[in-house]
Amino acid sequence: MLDALTVATSVAALALAAWCGFAAYRDQQTKDWHFIGMAVVTLLALLQLVIGVVQLVRGGKPEQGTTIFVAYLLGAFACVPAAGFMSLAERTRWGSATVSAGGVVLAVLEVRLFDIWGG
Repeated sequence: MLDALTVATSVAALALAAWCGFAAYRDQQTKDWHFIGMAVVTLLALLQLVIGVVQLVRGGKPEQGTTIFVAYLLGAFACVPAAGFMSLAERTRWGSATVSAGGVVLAVLEVRLFDIWGG
């Protein structure tokens, strides 16, 4: 896996979590700018998904198993969009808190992906 992409995705996810957490602290719902941030983080996760699948097709072997690696890749890709959709249903400060939690979960999944690959 690309270590730089994993770090970039984790940092972007934590920045999104802090940004939306601050909005929740200020009693604000998710705004259009937050959704742009979610799109950027989701694109990074999609890029990681594509690169991970390409490396598997080229013969790369995750240290802890291909099935769990693919499952974590898919979970990391779906994490922030799922939180974004939930924040649309909850148009209060708790929608922002949900996106913040999704960003933290993505950062943790990135660390786990790094471990599964053998970093």
